[in-house]
Amino acid sequence: RKPTANRVRGSMAHLRGGKPGGYEANRTKSLDQGGEAIRDYVLWDSGLQNKGASTVLLHVTHSNLKAYFMELRLDRHMTIERVKEKMRTHCGTGSAFMHLTLMNEHKQVVADMSDDSLMLGYFSPQDGWTIHITDLDANSLSANGGLEDVSLVQKYEITEEDYLKRDGNFRSWKADKLAEDPTWTFSKQIKRQQDEKKKKADPNFVPEPEYKPVTDDDHMADLAAAIKVGDRCEVNPGGKRGEAKFVGRIPAIAAGWFVGVQYDEPVGKNDGTCKGKRFFECPPSFGGFLRPDKVTAGDYPELDLFDEDEDEPEIEE
Repeated sequence: RKPTANRVRGSMAHLRGGKPGGYEANRTKSLDQGGEAIRDYVLWDSGLQNKGASTVLLHVTHSNLKAYFMELRLDRHMTIERVKEKMRTHCGTGSAFMHLTLMNEHKQVVADMSDDSLMLGYFSPQDGWTIHITDLDANSLSANGGLEDVSLVQKYEITEEDYLKRDGNFRSWKADKLAEDPTWTFSKQIKRQQDEKKKKADPNFVPEPEYKPVTDDDHMADLAAAIKVGDRCEVNPGGKRGEAKFVGRIPAIAAGWFVGVQYDEPVGKNDGTCKGKRFFECPPSFGGFLRPDKVTAGDYPELDLFDEDEDEPEIEE
């Protein structure tokens, strides 16, 4: 049986959390309940990680570190001194130079844990709270990015002369490959090695022919002749429609002919420029350059995404 309009309105109001017509009155209450539901979902214990009754999961931040540690398992029966020793293995700060501050899930300070003899459970920490470590050591290794800033690490350096003296260095290997094949590239080398492995695994394997760069300046000139600037066109694969804005050669890309297209939608990669040179005007992300075999000129009007005759379900009063 088809639903009536009143029944549909009643059902929608029920889903919104109120009686028909009472949506606005209950909007704030629904949002609050939704926020609580999201929080419960995020903090829900799936049971996949078993946890003792006295175990608490706490985040840890450090005054000198950008990185922080998520959900470290600590026992509420641990003394603060023992907690500091455990933290030392994560951040490197000596326990004698640590000042620990407990904060709740809103980053509000709950307590300064300065008494090393007290147990962690004395401060009643909850899952998801944070222990912030303040490093009091003026000579700490973590100060000023000492443990995170890789630019401070002294890197191994070698002179050009000493490098070339090494046997089997990459540059000499590359020179040998280019001497054997002037068209050699590193990607070709990888493909050949992959094909050799596949041949060993399958003697019937037939590798795809290696790509050969186009050198003919008239490559696809016959296909380009069928496309004129201003023609409506369709680009495949993908069925993207647009208007031909440029037909010609672009030596900066490769030899041969290309077609510049302004798409009807922002599905392109440029604004009509290529390698710093402008070939036609169009908005950003609406332009593209393709080989003529990917472009078909003809009667390709701009598509209206909302002009689709679809059967919509009727709702009776």
